[in-house]
Parts: sequence; C-alpha cells; structure tokens
Amino acid sequence: MKNRLKLSTMQILVIGFMLVILAGAVLLALPVSNRDGQGIPFINALFTATSATCVTGLIVYDTYTQFTLFGQVVILALIQLGGLGFMIVAIMFSLFIGRRIGLRERSLLMESVSAPKLGGVVRLAKRALTVTVVTELLGAVILAFRFVPLFGFWKGIWCGLFHAVSAFCNAGFDIMGRLEPYSSLTHFYNDPFVVVTIGVLIIFGGLGFFVWDDISGKKLRISKYHLHTKLMLSGTLALLVAGTVLFYILEKNASMQGMTAWERLLSAFFAAVTPRTAGYNSVVLPEMSEGGTLLTTALMIIGAGPGSTGGGLKVTTIIVILLGIAARVRNSEDLNVFGRRLENDFLQKAATSAGIYFLLLFTGGMILCAQGFMLEDALYEVASALGTVGLTRGITPALPVLSRMTIILLMFAGRVGSLAVVMAMSGKNEASRPRIKQVTEKIIIG
Repeated sequence: MKNRLKLSTMQILVIGFMLVILAGAVLLALPVSNRDGQGIPFINALFTATSATCVTGLIVYDTYTQFTLFGQVVILALIQLGGLGFMIVAIMFSLFIGRRIGLRERSLLMESVSAPKLGGVVRLAKRALTVTVVTELLGAVILAFRFVPLFGFWKGIWCGLFHAVSAFCNAGFDIMGRLEPYSSLTHFYNDPFVVVTIGVLIIFGGLGFFVWDDISGKKLRISKYHLHTKLMLSGTLALLVAGTVLFYILEKNASMQGMTAWERLLSAFFAAVTPRTAGYNSVVLPEMSEGGTLLTTALMIIGAGPGSTGGGLKVTTIIVILLGIAARVRNSEDLNVFGRRLENDFLQKAATSAGIYFLLLFTGGMILCAQGFMLEDALYEVASALGTVGLTRGITPALPVLSRMTIILLMFAGRVGSLAVVMAMSGKNEASRPRIKQVTEKIIIG
C-alpha cells in the first residue's frame, strides 16, 4: 500500500500545479475579486487561474474591467508563482525558515527548472530568484515613468509593476482595459519606452534559468558558455531577426498599414518577440495578413527556452530536430554544433516531445473546429494555449464549455510540459520494469 501511494517527481510537480490553479480559481470566483461584487462562474475562474498560473494570457474577461485590485493581485501572484515555478518559491521559503533541503526536494527542483544536474541546483534557484526580482523591479521602474503621467502616481506604479512581472514571466496579462477593453498594448504601438522595455523583459524571461546562471557566472566570456547557452542565444537572435524582417515585409499593407518606417520596425520587432511566448500585441491581430498569421503561429509553436518562464515546443528542441535532419541529409549519425557532438538520445527525446506536441495541437484544433470555429482561428487559439502564449484572434470569450476545457488542458500541458504530463499519467517508471527486448524487423520509411 505504501509503494502504491508513492508519487514520482513528475506526478508531484503536476499535482502541485493543479493545487495552485484550484486555489487561484476559488479566490477569483469570490465576489471580492470582481467589480460587480457577484462573483463569476467557476469554469471561468478556473480558465483565468489556469491561464495565469501557466503564464499564458488567454482571457474570457478583460482583466481590468472585470477584476478588482484584489483580483488583479491574485492574478499577478499566480503569474509570478507559475513563471518561477512553485518549487523555487517553496525551496526559497524553506531556506528562509532555516529548513534543510533534502535530496528529494533537490530532485523536484531540478525537474522544475530543467537543470542538467542535481549538483548546484539550489544555488541555481537562488540566482534565478535574484535575477527575477531585480529585472522585474527595474522594468517596473522604467514603465512607471511612462504610466504615472498617464494614470496618476499609485495607479501608474501598479500598472508598471503588473506589466513588468507579466512580461518577464511571459504571461501577457494586461490591465490596459482602463483605456479600452481587450486592447493589450495597441495604444502604445509607436512608444519605444513601453514596447522595447516590455519586449526586452519578455526576451530575458524566455532565455531560461540555466542561461541566466551561465551568463552571470562567466559574464562576457562567450567561448566559456555551456553549449545550451550558446544554442539558446544564437537561436533566439536568429528568430528575432528573421521574425522582425518577415513581419516588416508581410504586414506593410495589412496590420501595419499607414505606419511610418520607424513605427513599422518597432511593431515588427514586437510582433517577433511576443509569440514566444508572451501574449501581448501592439497591432490588431485579426487585421494581420495570412502570412503574418502563419508566421505568428509558427513562432508560438517554437516558443522559448527550457526551464524558462515561457512555453512552446522549445528553441533547443527545434534546433536538435534541425540538426538531426541535416545529419540525415549528410548520411551522418553525428549531431555536431559549435565544435561539440550531441548524444543521439537527444534527437529521440526531441522527436518524442515534438510528436506529442503536434498530436495535442491536432486534437485541440479538431475539437474547436467540431464546435463551429474556422480552421485558422482554431489552430491559432490552440497553438496559443499549448505554447502558453495568450494571443487570440478574438474567439476566447466565445468558447463553449468543451472548447474552454480543452484550452484549459492545453495550457496546463504547455506549462508543465506535454511529455511531463504524459509521464506523470503513465504510472510506473519504465526503468522499473523488466528490460525485455523484442525481435527486430525492418519496415519501409519514406
């Protein structure tokens, strides 16, 4: 009986996120959280809590016009907890009260932050927390200089803090409903003070805890960086540059029509940043061209870095798959990059993650299409949920119950990790079973 109740590391992480979401949903459903003083249906509270904890940003209500200051504080707390990972917060609290961190807790923390090894994982968590607090406070101060003159001192301070935390955690929640409900940052499309600050916060949050730790320790000695850091930095830069150029070209006569060259460049940069995986928008999304919509969907699928505040399939997963394709074309078995060779099981893991990811994407898209939504809108919404992005073409508030539950499950799988969820549901570890190999036989591929 004792062995039967023993939970795996993955199961503990999944259950932990579930409990945080349920607690947040209960608080958001209370009358004190809502401006009308009457509360909201639990399914909508659950949707909002999941979106906040999974740092997604999809909403069924405009955050500012629906929720009181208390409700907004609950949402921001869920964003911070979900962005950092509840295990980091729990470990830091244990250290604060002087409790010893055991091997079990270190193992959970390693899985939570996607650390490559158990050694030094507590130090990594401390540094991640420090970088998070310093970066968010700095972003809040910079944004306050713009928002205080617009909204007044205290409201401007709160607005700066809310958006700094939401941006760094790649959440995409905003309280710009005070200007226009569901407007996101469209009123600031030509304001570099806001767009660049939030864009940089999103990028930093999406790099990952391990990358921050590596850069903090080795400063500008790039040749000393770990391979993971080099791949994340180069991959992020390539996606940003390519995305900015493509959006600049594709949206000239669509969502960025009538803008000056500078405004279009600023909007193109922001459009390249936010799909990975922040959820803000400075242009009206339904006005985007088909090419821009397809590019946005692709960027949402790619996502941010492992162990970061963002979601998606992950930049390194895409890079490994591309390296595998290149190696196959060259008829080679080696995955070589930056003078190093990756072990072959990395390709198998990347392919497995991609397979599960696209299976969930297809299934979610089919469910939304079956409920009457257009294919383009359905895939966009599903990619946004699974990538924990938060961008929408306007269909989120109109989702029926089945579609709403589907999006909730996809947001959860996207934050915890689709592979982690499957492993948590699978029960016993494969390693604990007898390793009996079946007889091999060849099939025809391609």
